[in-house]
This record gives sequence, structure tokens and C-alpha cells, in this order.
Amino acid sequence: MLRRFWCTLACLILAGGFLDGAPASAEPPLDLALVIAVDVSSSMEAEEQSLQRAGFVAAFRSSLVHEAIQNGAAGRIAVTYVEWSGAKDQVVLVPWTVIDGPEKAKAFSNHLASKPIRQAGMTSISGVIDFSRDLFTDIGRISSRRVIDISGDGPNNDGRKVELARDEAIAEGITINGLPIMFGRASNSPEMVGLDMYYRECVIGGVGAFMIPLHDPEQFAMVIRTKIMREIARREDRSPQVLPAQSRMNCVTGEKKSEDDLSVRKDP
Repeated sequence: MLRRFWCTLACLILAGGFLDGAPASAEPPLDLALVIAVDVSSSMEAEEQSLQRAGFVAAFRSSLVHEAIQNGAAGRIAVTYVEWSGAKDQVVLVPWTVIDGPEKAKAFSNHLASKPIRQAGMTSISGVIDFSRDLFTDIGRISSRRVIDISGDGPNNDGRKVELARDEAIAEGITINGLPIMFGRASNSPEMVGLDMYYRECVIGGVGAFMIPLHDPEQFAMVIRTKIMREIARREDRSPQVLPAQSRMNCVTGEKKSEDDLSVRKDP
């Protein structure tokens, strides 16, 4: 962890030199520290994964995203791209990168595009929330906002309860946004009815939190670009948004289904 911290710090200094001589009362050197957390669990089919990756690659090549970054108070953000699956399966695909203009945004996009796409196993939203909290610790308090952008096509079914991880992240001032992927698939993995409500009540939270459900694969790129732009822009609503998990949605529905499937496999 210590080695990763110093490597991260060195990369940030080289990327922009924003720690040099900055007075304590100066504007925060970053408008946003953003963890893009992308589901690569077994339920994510090849088409979904390709569309998801292409959507994020296209977003950081978009002039609209470049403009949104430059319109910030500091005009720079830090972004890292993480693939996640089970409770112990999180991989940083692109490390913290400071973006302060089109060139660095396109470099981030090109770095991401060069990486192979993989498929893993279980779905631990709680695991990637906890992992992202550690990533924010690595980067330090150099951003006015910290956001985890979680995309996925199913509920938490591995690791600790998702609402516990969410609540602890929110208590640290972190905002969690969601992109539930809800379009139908060809194989035996139909969309989860109510996944958007699950994300709303069990996953997202914090100041200005929001989620955008994706129902049409043809809209993947547009929805991702819109979501990234909204995360970059400073929102007027500064009140925490967390809905009671017990009101309408069972936040352990994924764990329950996983247990039921395991019991069926064990039966003679």
C-alpha cells in the first residue's frame, strides 16, 4: 500500500505539478477524483463488456467531456479505471491520471482502449466500494469531490452487505453513482427486474448521488458520456441522498439467490 501511495503521488506530480508551492488557502487542485468501477463478472456477456469499454473510451475522447473538465473551478480532474467482480477481485486497469485538457483525456482513453477485456466470477459491489475507498486514501485530500461511478448488471452476491459498504463510504464524504445495465441478453441471464430500484436504494448515496439505468445497448455510449459529464459538473444540490434500504427493496436479494443456487447444486 505504501509503495502504491508513493507511486501515485509521483505520477500526480509529474502529471501536473499541482502540489508545488500551493498555499493552504488556495482553490483545491482538483475539481473531482473519480473512480470508474466497471463490472466484469460472469453475468456480463461479451457484447455488454465491449459496449461498456467502448462507451468509456469514447467518453474521454468527446469534446463535450473535455469542455466539462475545463469549465471546472480548477479545470482538472483525476480519474482511475477499475474492473471488479468478486469480493477479492478488483483490478486497476488505468491508474490515477490527472486530466486537464483534451490531450490528457485522449491519452487516458487510448490507455484504456489498449487493455484486454476479461471476464471473472461473482458480483461484489461492496468489495469495489471498499477497494475504491482505499484508492482515495492513496490520492489524498487533493480534490474537492470524490465519486465512485459503479456500472453493473446484477445485485451484490459476494462479500459483505452492500448497504454497509455504501454507508461507510458516504460517512467519509464519498458520493456513489450508479449505471445499472438492464437490457436483455441472448443467453440464460435475463435482466434483473428492479435492478434500477436496487441501485437507487442499496448502492448509490452521498451528496448529489444519482443513477441512470441503461435499457438499450445502442444508447451505451451516449448514456456513459452523459453520466461522466454530470459527474464532472458541480451540482447545485448539496444534500446527501440515501433512501432507506428497507422501504421497498431487499438489499440482500443477490446473496439470497446465490445461496439458493448453491443449495440446488448440492441437492442429489
